[in-house]
Amino acid sequence: MRTRTERRLILGDALVAMLLAAVLAAAWAARDWHQLSALRLPDTDDVMRLQQIRDWLAGQRFNDLLQYRLGEAPGLAMHWSRLPDLVPGAMIALLTPLVGAHQAEIIAVIIWPTLLFGAALFLVARIARSLGGSSVARTAAVVAAIAFPATTIFLPGRIDHHGLQIVLLLVVTRTLVQPPSLGHGLTAGLAAAASLVIGMETAPLIAAAGLAMAGEWLFARHAADDRMMGFGIALGAGLLGASIIFKTAQWGYPACDGFTAIAWRGAVIAAFAPMLLALAARDFTKPAMRAMLAILVAGVIGAGVIAVAPQCLAPYGMIDPMLAQLWLGKVGEAQPLFSAAPGVAVGYAGVMAAGIVATAWCFLDSRDYRWIALLTLQVAALALACVQLRGAYAGAILAAPALATVIAAARRRGTGWMAGAWIVSAGMLYPLAADALVPHKAPGGGGRAAAGSCTAPEALASLAALPPGRLLAPLDLGAYAIAATRLSVVGAPYHRNNAGNVAVYRFFLGRPDTAAAIARRWQVDYVAVCADSFAELGAAARGNGQTLNRLHSAHPPAWLRPVPGGAPGISLYRVEPGLFPAAPSR
Repeated sequence: MRTRTERRLILGDALVAMLLAAVLAAAWAARDWHQLSALRLPDTDDVMRLQQIRDWLAGQRFNDLLQYRLGEAPGLAMHWSRLPDLVPGAMIALLTPLVGAHQAEIIAVIIWPTLLFGAALFLVARIARSLGGSSVARTAAVVAAIAFPATTIFLPGRIDHHGLQIVLLLVVTRTLVQPPSLGHGLTAGLAAAASLVIGMETAPLIAAAGLAMAGEWLFARHAADDRMMGFGIALGAGLLGASIIFKTAQWGYPACDGFTAIAWRGAVIAAFAPMLLALAARDFTKPAMRAMLAILVAGVIGAGVIAVAPQCLAPYGMIDPMLAQLWLGKVGEAQPLFSAAPGVAVGYAGVMAAGIVATAWCFLDSRDYRWIALLTLQVAALALACVQLRGAYAGAILAAPALATVIAAARRRGTGWMAGAWIVSAGMLYPLAADALVPHKAPGGGGRAAAGSCTAPEALASLAALPPGRLLAPLDLGAYAIAATRLSVVGAPYHRNNAGNVAVYRFFLGRPDTAAAIARRWQVDYVAVCADSFAELGAAARGNGQTLNRLHSAHPPAWLRPVPGGAPGISLYRVEPGLFPAAPSR
């Protein structure tokens, strides 16, 4: 039973967290209201998530995640899960009879990420309170509230799964800084299972959490075996239950890029590792013997995972090599840290690196193993960011407890020290400093639209005025077009859409006769091109004779007729099949 004081502290932490989240969300929503009010969401994944929810509420089966208006018939099997759809979908379904569908969607896409943001800040405060006491808890919530780039996944409109996964990771982290127990292991295992059901991006961080648990188990700390057992049981049981509830019609897709049968088999086998360690270690108390046992179990389980799920060694192994070079390698959050522009790297990794140093200092100062558990997760996030920048989301928010502890220590040394500690801890300052030193375009899926952007509300409205048909357009426009119009599209930024995405690049970067063949093959009705389309490719997008150059110079092939009334930033064309050049004879 919690004491009255403990309940008051929990309530206070929750109120501070929700107040911070609400104030920041209101400011962000006011800044971006022109976009939000038109449901032009911050990222392509957000807008596609909204469309998936719409399709589900309109009658598409719960276990059917095909996007029927994308790619080749019958549609694209999305690599997502229904789990992140549940809360925003429920909000929309409940509010629609009261305020109408459009207003219900606006409310949902603002409230849902705000609730997740508040939950994340609350968990950070609780983690910090466990590690550093009352003097750092609410400071940590403030540090987390400005911890770029983690803050970007909680902006109004960010209804994709990243924010929910961060909250689940923080639940796991919270159990690591609590005294080991079976209950905490069960909680961590269920949160880890839910995160894996949502997507495989956090699998390395879940593995790092298991490693942190194994550290206390190695030295036979009190109840560490129980926590390991609970973690394994809940992880396995959670995955088993999820295979019944969230098993999709595309369950047999031959990849490990989401909650598929292959990924599930690998994760279930991995769940046996903590259970085996907990059982076998009952008779072994010496660290050396436990270390040998851990190596044996890790080798056996690792071999089993590879045997049943070899695709998990290369989740994107099925992507077309041309797309890997021209598209996936240019996606901001999918870039490796050291391949990104210096300004981007500093902005994304700055507070994460500061947090790692701060956590190491906290451990050396206190000799509290729980700081090592937190440091293990932070180093794993940094390693993940070295492969894909999206690892910095977790790394930034996990830095908050240690940075708040450093601020508390600096406060005791004077104003100058405290100011310096706050500057180092303010994640939002790193991208600003990077911009000042090395101007750059921030990475991300869609990014915020400028007034003349191809995905601005005005441009999407001009697309929405078109009669139903098939649109061929640059990939980032594809997701927005699906959500804002009645059109189907050839390509969108999803790695499973190999055929459609290859067709888009060959259409725009090939010669007009190649483009005509693609338009004929895909039965394209409309073509759209943006003023900055394929600018990320540099010289590769400026070859002589390319269809893209013809469109940019307002000299389209004869079979493309301009559609009048287009918005700034976008050029629309109607395909006239009767004007296609004659197909080559065989």
